[in-house]
Amino acid sequence: MKLDILVFGAHPDDAELGAGATIAKEVANGKKVGIVDLTRGELGTRGSAEIRDMEAAKAAKILGVAVRENLEFADGFFVNDKKHQMAIIRMLRKYRPDIVLCNAIDDRHIDHGKGSKLVSDACFLSGLIKIDTKIEGDDQWQEPWRPKQVYHYIQWKNLDPDFVVDVSSHIDVKRQAILAYSSQFHDPNSDEPETPISSKTFLDSVDFRARDLGRLIGVNHAEGFTVERFPGVKSLYDLI
Repeated sequence: MKLDILVFGAHPDDAELGAGATIAKEVANGKKVGIVDLTRGELGTRGSAEIRDMEAAKAAKILGVAVRENLEFADGFFVNDKKHQMAIIRMLRKYRPDIVLCNAIDDRHIDHGKGSKLVSDACFLSGLIKIDTKIEGDDQWQEPWRPKQVYHYIQWKNLDPDFVVDVSSHIDVKRQAILAYSSQFHDPNSDEPETPISSKTFLDSVDFRARDLGRLIGVNHAEGFTVERFPGVKSLYDLI
């Protein structure tokens, strides 16, 4: 399956929190979008890996993505080495996305920065013809593939975006997708330990950031991204 956009997240819910409305908007625009989670989030204080699996599947349906896979790397302990890079290269060559979205370049959780660099490095390596890969169970060699752009969404830290996307018409879909992770976020009836993301304040902050980024470009809600290299435009009017 050829995808237009492939979104990577170190944990289930990273994609939704960082780029959920953008994903929903691109799906609504007819783009084929997929999500690849690096880990099952098994070290999360609340819930379990099995619960996160179900929540991720529910969120994927809400967003309308074409596919969602999990590479089952070790939560908290995966590293940027050949083994992990090759697993991501196989995904890139399998889905051949034009655009890759991935974790924040710098963040509170150590997996976010690690995941960001790991995916970015794999995107480059995936274009090299002398790296041979096959999908498990398939004898056919994969063709090299390098995405045209790699963009990083913003997570816990308030990083300065290089560009923002007007997501006003899809912010409600993002909220629904986030709330699919009911084990992770605010629930006044839960008796599980509190975490930095389980408070109502955290959910409010997600909405506040979208409103604040929207304010900067004169719309109701926006999501921000950082870039690795300058995106080109054909005309100044592409920026309006």
